[in-house]
Amino acid sequence: MTQSEAPKAETPANISGVVAQAAAKIKANIERVLVGKGDVIDLTLAAVLSGGHILVEDVPGIGKTTLARCLAESLQCSFKRIQCTPDLMPSDITGVHFYNQKTGEFEFRPGPILAQVVLADEINRATPRTQSAMLEAMAEGQ
Repeated sequence: MTQSEAPKAETPANISGVVAQAAAKIKANIERVLVGKGDVIDLTLAAVLSGGHILVEDVPGIGKTTLARCLAESLQCSFKRIQCTPDLMPSDITGVHFYNQKTGEFEFRPGPILAQVVLADEINRATPRTQSAMLEAMAEGQ
């Protein structure tokens, strides 16, 4: 194998260039739907690429749900939306084990928190116990 045929080693500069190109493509894809929100998209991508979580607070009708949905579609990730209400139980978001009478076994039905991109709307309306379940899942990276 000659030197020109040898595979190129990925250097930090090469990797960061590839990541920057991918982020630019994702941003362009989201901007096709969300017009004029480039700064919000940049911050969202920075949080996602750094492995963090995002809290978006704004008035209704600004595009928060659309941003989350477009991000998930651009990344080819599963997306779930949780509407927080005072009667929402922790098991409603984490999932439940139920008895399947046909098989005679317990089965797990996963909740929406197990999706790759989760939008929790109006978190302040959920009970502290439900909020704690969400925070635990976020902290554990589940």
